[in-house]
Amino acid sequence: MAWLLVIVAGLLETGFAVCLKLSHGFTRLWPTIAFCAFALGSFGLLTLALKRLDVGPAYAVWTGIGAAGTAIYGMFFLGDVVSALKLVSITLVILGVMGLQLSGSAH
Repeated sequence: MAWLLVIVAGLLETGFAVCLKLSHGFTRLWPTIAFCAFALGSFGLLTLALKRLDVGPAYAVWTGIGAAGTAIYGMFFLGDVVSALKLVSITLVILGVMGLQLSGSAH
């Protein structure tokens, strides 16, 4: 259950990063409100998950989902440049998070 919280928190991190861009420096109301809601939800769920999980692997999964998800969303929906290096880098982030998780989390 704790890992599910981390995964959802990571997805919410993607949401708050995207909304941060869409808020244009907190000058647009609805993206700013969405940013606040996503950020609160993301940090709240991560906090709950950390009661049961080691901080290193949980934080890595959270940030990995957020980083990869934001980059992918940006390429698909925000016109971010798609390049082979960017795709390889996203893959390496995901593999790194998986490696950290497999390397010794006891929970």
